[in-house]
Amino acid sequence: MKKIDFYIIKKFLGTFFFSIALIISISIVFDFSENVDEFIEKDAPTKAIIFDYYLNFIPYFANLFSPLFIFISVIFFTSKMASNTEIIAILASGVSFRRMLRPYLIASIFLGLISFYLNNFLIPESNKARLTFRYKYINSPFKNKDKNIHLQLDTNSYAYMQSYAAPTNVGVKFSLERFNSEGQLNYKLMSDFIKWDTTKQLWTIQNYYIRKINGHQEKVWEGLTKDTVLNMKPEDFSRRDTDVEMLNYSELNKAIENEKFKGSQYVTYYQIEKYKRQAFPFASIILTFIGVAIASRKVRGGIGLHLGIGLLISFSFILFMKVTQTFSTNGGLNPAIAMWIPNFIFGVLAIYLIKKAPK
Repeated sequence: MKKIDFYIIKKFLGTFFFSIALIISISIVFDFSENVDEFIEKDAPTKAIIFDYYLNFIPYFANLFSPLFIFISVIFFTSKMASNTEIIAILASGVSFRRMLRPYLIASIFLGLISFYLNNFLIPESNKARLTFRYKYINSPFKNKDKNIHLQLDTNSYAYMQSYAAPTNVGVKFSLERFNSEGQLNYKLMSDFIKWDTTKQLWTIQNYYIRKINGHQEKVWEGLTKDTVLNMKPEDFSRRDTDVEMLNYSELNKAIENEKFKGSQYVTYYQIEKYKRQAFPFASIILTFIGVAIASRKVRGGIGLHLGIGLLISFSFILFMKVTQTFSTNGGLNPAIAMWIPNFIFGVLAIYLIKKAPK
């Protein structure tokens, strides 16, 4: 590490933290002005607004847009160095362009590691307080819009509901099937409604019809109400898409295994979140190299031209990530591939731009 390394790292980190602090301050002001009516209407405590919501809003928002602001920071200070002929002086002194990239790599890896830690450990914990506050004081009551819900309760039991009303914890057209070790149906229950009893902490089935099959013998009976214990909870049907953001690394892996066992449609959402957290830190490194390759050239347009190109590329990266995420959610694209494709494509772009950069 030489003085030039510390000089570039200092400029890199200083510009990044200043820009992210500035945008967070502006975002908090806009968010507060947008939600202040909800805070007043629902009588949100001041302490909860500050410490549960906005204090936990800071790391979430900072990490969410960190690759974008890393890229803009690199474009800004590198372009300024180029316009002041500092880049030319560095290269003319015998330092190769590849050697000049070292402090950029060190700083981007440092920020990438911070992003990985925030994504997988700190932010999920802070999101528990932030999202709980949002659900209570900002968001509308949750409504489950899923239809034809299928669940695997254990190795031999399968449940079905036509729909489920989360506010009342009532499922419509519920059925339960059990199979023996040979895969043959030996029990089937059908009912008009199933409701969670908050007092007894179990399910109550209404207007039910049961078939019990034993070889060639079959027993059938029906009834009005029946209490039963099932391996499912109301929380399984009242999860918002953002709930996955409250799971840390180990909890997320465990949730994926549980959802796979149940045959749940939420598996893809959990896997997307997992691989996005893994791919996100690498985006910081890739966008850093793209930024250096673009901004190190001294051009007539100066910082303005470089920032314009940088914003175009960074928003293209974010848009591309959203598109691949949508393909994974609705089109069956493997979540790991969907989350890593943007890094791969823009990584190739970074290599190309570095080779074409002035040496």
